[in-house]
Amino acid sequence: KHNRAGKGLGVRLFDDVAALERYVDGDAFEAPVDGVTLVQQYVEAPEPFITRVEFIGGKLLYAVRVDTSLGFELCPADACQIGDLACPVGENVAAVSSPRFRIIDGFSHPVVDRYQRFLADNDIGIAGIEFIADREGDLYTYDVNTNTNYNPDAEREAGIFGMRAIAAYLGDELRALGRRPSR
Repeated sequence: KHNRAGKGLGVRLFDDVAALERYVDGDAFEAPVDGVTLVQQYVEAPEPFITRVEFIGGKLLYAVRVDTSLGFELCPADACQIGDLACPVGENVAAVSSPRFRIIDGFSHPVVDRYQRFLADNDIGIAGIEFIADREGDLYTYDVNTNTNYNPDAEREAGIFGMRAIAAYLGDELRALGRRPSR
């Protein structure tokens, strides 16, 4: 994919190197504005989903299961939804009958502690981190978003709201600044 924007825009799946070469040499190739084209390994999961864990104040707010059966454009925000535009991942993409974004009740995984340490070590207070597990159960963390988005339908269903949690966190941060001694 080109090295711009998020949302999975421009991601394509190639079955072999020859198909990648045809794309790069063809008219459909999207030249990146900064000269950087990204190539990633495709991780085949046993079920078509990724997990996105949302952190506020460096602490886990919730995890959301994101259905990947429609392609790679996985941004949860309403503004990211592309309607009838399809991400090119093949011709036999099945329709999704359940919600594409679903908050996992009581999510717990050992990787959460590692993510929290990573966020603390890098002074990141708000983030969405995405991972996928392959058929052998190996975990791949492939994206850290520090400008996170939330899916309002999934939040409404779960009764958990990211923007409210951010507002409370930032309010706490402002109050802490007001308690610091003057110099």
